[in-house]
Amino acid sequence: MNILHIANHVKQSGNGIVNVMVDLACEQAKIGHNVAVASEGGHYIDLLEKHGIQHYTLDQTRKPAQMMQAFFNFRKIVKTFKPDIIHAHMMTGALLSRLLRGFNKYKIVTHIHNEFQKSADVMKVGDSVIAVSQAVAASMLNRGVKESKLHVVRNGTIGSSRRKPGEEVTLNGIAIVSVSGMYERKGIFELMEAFENVASVYPEANLYLLGEGPDRSKFEWRASQSPYRDRIHFLGYQPDPQTYMKAADVFVLASHKESFGLVLIEAREVGCAIVATDVDGIPETLDFGKSGILVPPKTPGKLANAILAMLQYPDVREAYQKEAQQGLEYYSVERVAKDTLKIYEQLLIS
Repeated sequence: MNILHIANHVKQSGNGIVNVMVDLACEQAKIGHNVAVASEGGHYIDLLEKHGIQHYTLDQTRKPAQMMQAFFNFRKIVKTFKPDIIHAHMMTGALLSRLLRGFNKYKIVTHIHNEFQKSADVMKVGDSVIAVSQAVAASMLNRGVKESKLHVVRNGTIGSSRRKPGEEVTLNGIAIVSVSGMYERKGIFELMEAFENVASVYPEANLYLLGEGPDRSKFEWRASQSPYRDRIHFLGYQPDPQTYMKAADVFVLASHKESFGLVLIEAREVGCAIVATDVDGIPETLDFGKSGILVPPKTPGKLANAILAMLQYPDVREAYQKEAQQGLEYYSVERVAKDTLKIYEQLLIS
């Protein structure tokens, strides 16, 4: 079948939505389907083309002139590629697909990666709607998505075509690592407060924060006020964060909201001892606490206690490290692609 994926861009920036889309497109092409991607562009165009995936430039910037041009370009792409399925990963692509379908026979699949955003309501326009966790599916049911067109396809990163292993890294002392966008909703303020409790017990403890985002300057200012500021390190975006995860004594994701937590699968793959917040799709990603310690969000004291438990009790840490690597075959990109193709096939025969 002809499958057209639409996203805002294909930049190599740590964006989970882009990563999922690129993995899915590459795997579908491997299986033998004719796959294309429409976006503003970015670093992953070379990888897509390597897998025989056509990239069409589609600037979806939400300004009148750009949107008028996007309407024209979208029609041209559809006429050229003749998709059977349009798989929209973000709001603008979903709207373009629905508003401009006309007499075209393609089916629309919308993919809800971040249901906590108001724009997720727009994703109801899909003929089928994919949720990345049961938690997201439950939320979208409450927001009016028909159960008959809602499907859960949990993310997976195992076997990703994006993966280019980097060189091993060495981190100082006891390394606590977090990988996330620099947004307040990622709980980085709470993580730094928790780290201060840990650092007061372990003078050799260091906190490593990987990622970029609009709130980074706020976090850096907060770190500068800490008595342990010399042990809080902002490393920015890293193309292979798993090299840092491998070097971590504890991996932490302190999000207030998290539809799935793709980075947790990457952390599990390399055998991290994981502490994460008990919100949205995170419990599903960690087998409801079997593969990592879950704590309530916005509770730096409990977050610190969980990190300390991992450090103070080696047997506990080792047990979680071992459990983290169990059952990972389910989180393969291949499984994600096959589950998604089943949804396409059901749409095309309906």
